[in-house]
Amino acid sequence: MGSKTPEGQQQGPNGSPAQTAIAAVNPPKSTAASGLLQGVLEGQDEDGDDDDDKTAADVKSGSQPPTDGTTKKKRKRNKKKSKKASAGQQTAPPRVPLADLFPDQRYPEGQIVEYAPKDENLQRTTAQEIRHVAAMQNMDETFLKDYRKAGEIHRQVRQYAQTIAKPGVSMTVLAEEIDDGVRALTGHQGLETGDALKAGLGFPTGLCLNHVGAHWTPNAGGKEVFLQYDDVLKIDFGVHVNGRIVDSAFTVAANPIYDNLLAAVKAATNTGLKEAGIDARIDHISSAMQEVMESYEVNLNGKTIPVKAVRSITGHNILRYHIHGDKQVPFIKTKTNQRMEEGDIFAIETFGSTGKAYLRDDVGVYGYGRNEHVSAAGLHQASAKSLLKTIDENFGTLVFARRQLERLPGVKNYQLGMRSLINSGIIESYAPLVDVPGSYIAQFEHTVLLRPNCKEVISRGDDY
Repeated sequence: MGSKTPEGQQQGPNGSPAQTAIAAVNPPKSTAASGLLQGVLEGQDEDGDDDDDKTAADVKSGSQPPTDGTTKKKRKRNKKKSKKASAGQQTAPPRVPLADLFPDQRYPEGQIVEYAPKDENLQRTTAQEIRHVAAMQNMDETFLKDYRKAGEIHRQVRQYAQTIAKPGVSMTVLAEEIDDGVRALTGHQGLETGDALKAGLGFPTGLCLNHVGAHWTPNAGGKEVFLQYDDVLKIDFGVHVNGRIVDSAFTVAANPIYDNLLAAVKAATNTGLKEAGIDARIDHISSAMQEVMESYEVNLNGKTIPVKAVRSITGHNILRYHIHGDKQVPFIKTKTNQRMEEGDIFAIETFGSTGKAYLRDDVGVYGYGRNEHVSAAGLHQASAKSLLKTIDENFGTLVFARRQLERLPGVKNYQLGMRSLINSGIIESYAPLVDVPGSYIAQFEHTVLLRPNCKEVISRGDDY
C-alpha cells in the first residue's frame, strides 16, 4: 500500500555512488509455500489402496504363504511419508488455516540476504544505540514467527489469486476471494469483537486498473467492473498477524504489449531491495530505483513511450498496527539525510507510468483509518460514538474498507455517524489515486525486515 508524498517535499539530483551488490540466498520452501496441492487421504497410497486393511485381513484369516515355491511380496507402506504429504497441502481456493499446515509453527523464511561487508566505521551516538537496542528487543522469535506466518499466508493467497485474475473476472469476486482467503488462512473471520485485531487483512485489498495507480477497491452498490484483455491490473493487499503487517503487491496483464512496463517496475523494486540495508542512504536507494526503471520503454499503438517513475507516491516503513510509519522511500531522485536503521521494516514498492507519472485524488472512497492523534472527547452525536466504539474494537489503527465494516454484526445506517467522524478529523478517508486517463501504471512491492545480521524479504516467493 503506497504512501502519498507529503506536500512541499524537496527533490533534486543526487550523485551518490552505487553500493556493492548484495548476494541473495533463497531458502528452500515447503510444498505449502510453493503451490496449491491436491493430496491423498492419510492412510492411503496414491492409487487409493489401503494397505493396513489388507494386512489386517490376512492376519485375521490366518492365511499361509503359497506352497508353490513362490513368495508373495507385500507392499510396504511408508506411513511417515503419507502423513507428511497430507499435512502440508493447501486447497484451491485456499481455505485451510495455516495453523493446520504448520502445527509446529515453524513457518518458511523469506529471502535471506546477507549484508555486504563495509570498510567504514560507522559510529552511532548514544541516543541511536538506545533506540536500536529497544528495536531489537522487539525483533525476537515471536516477532519472526508472526511475520513469517503473515508472509506465507500472503504467498498462498496471491498464488491462487493469480489463477483467477484473468479477463472476465469481476473485481468484487477477486477482492472477496482474496479477503476470504486471508481470513481462512489466519483462522480469524473477524466477526467477533476484536477478532480482526488478532490476525487478518492489513488494509483493504487494492485492485487498480490502468491509469488508477493505488487505493481503489470495489464497494457494495458500485458499478461492477470486469477485467479486460487490454487491462493492466495492480493487486495490492496486506496480511497481519498480531499487528505485524506484510505489504506486498504485483501487476498482471494478459496482453503482452505491457511486458516491458511490468519488467521495468519489477526491476526497480528488486533494485530497491538489493540496496536496502542497515545504514543505507534513502536518497541513494531512490536514485538507483529511478535510474533502473526509466531505462525501459514500451511500444503502445505504434508509439514508443518511456516508462516514468511516479513522483507522488512512495515506499514506506511499517510499524505495528500502522501500515505507514514516519519514513518514506521515494523512487525518484530526492534530497534527504534519512538512513535505514537496524530493526526497521520497509515496504519497498515502485510505480511506473506511461502518463504524467503524478497521481491525484479521484472521486470515491477506498477506505477509512483512525487518527489516533485526534481526541474524541468533544464527540456528542450518539451514532458517531457508537460507530467509533465499533471501529476501535475491531480495527484500531488498521485501515479498513466499507465492505469490512458492513459485514460486522449490528452495523447498519452508519453513514451519518461516519460523516461526523470524518468532519471532526477522528477518522480519515482515503480516495483512489489516478494518473491521466489513457495511461497505464504497474506496481511491484515487497516487505523487508532489517535484521541485525541479514535482511529478510519476508514476502518473497517463487512468483516474484
